[in-house]
Amino acid sequence: MLIIGIAGGTGCGKTTVVNKIINELPEGEVGVISQDSYYKDTSHLNYDERIKINFDHPRSIDFELLVEHLKALKINTPVNQPVYSFVKHNRTGDTVLTHPRKVMIVEGILIFTNPELREMFDIKLFVHADTDERLIRRLKRDISERGRDLDEVLSRYQMTLKPMHDQFIEPMKEYADMIIPNNKHNTVAIDIVRSIITQKL
Repeated sequence: MLIIGIAGGTGCGKTTVVNKIINELPEGEVGVISQDSYYKDTSHLNYDERIKINFDHPRSIDFELLVEHLKALKINTPVNQPVYSFVKHNRTGDTVLTHPRKVMIVEGILIFTNPELREMFDIKLFVHADTDERLIRRLKRDISERGRDLDEVLSRYQMTLKPMHDQFIEPMKEYADMIIPNNKHNTVAIDIVRSIITQKL
């Protein structure tokens, strides 16, 4: 099994890169695990307490479970990925049965911050996008998909998101095997990644 880690700041376009890689490979050979599914369970807190959590800090992620699941997939054992609700700021209690694939892509803003998880990646990609562009994408997504209002998104951006990006995400570029600029001209980078995958498979 080939494990690819794709990191980068919020709204940088990781999903676009993931989809481009998937579309270039044979159907059924690629699986995706999202860091967003592995936010820690916060059932012991009420809603008002949950919204105060700094979800952009590595402490908010259940890396132990994520590593455990990847190890299981590597030995050909299916896992149950948690399902997370951004509206409720908590896991829903549902799970998604995830089967081992020849290529597993793990994507998320904080995945390179955990040394054990980082060691498991055969290829590490960092998607880079302009700060303003990322903020605009984050605004659109959080308002349309996650039920946030403008003030809440901007407040979270200033209080936690930007400081955490500068402290934990941007420095992780040094671990990347390749930095992909997220613009419509990055087809060369995707082609290189696809070639590496095909070669390793």
